[in-house]
Amino acid sequence: MKEQLRLFWDFENSEQAQIFLETWCKDARETGIKHLVKVADTLGAFKTTVLNYFKFRITNAVTEGIVHKIKTLKRQAYGFRDMEYFKLRVYHLHEQWYSLSG
Repeated sequence: MKEQLRLFWDFENSEQAQIFLETWCKDARETGIKHLVKVADTLGAFKTTVLNYFKFRITNAVTEGIVHKIKTLKRQAYGFRDMEYFKLRVYHLHEQWYSLSG
């Protein structure tokens, strides 16, 4: 079902996507699997918002990524003595490169 849901973003228009989404949510609820039912309920609650993607073809993924970086910095910043230094670190976030260790 997870792989099936990925096909949702490939539709050309919102009418086809709406039919697919409603069918997928119905099938997910019928499985009785708690997590799938929860995803189907969430998608059903935000159906209009999710289908707006097909009108404008934009997402807020970049914004969400920046917010996540700021939250991570805030957790790491425990002990910073002043807000000015924290602000400087936030402004510098876009210039940092992260590497995976291991």
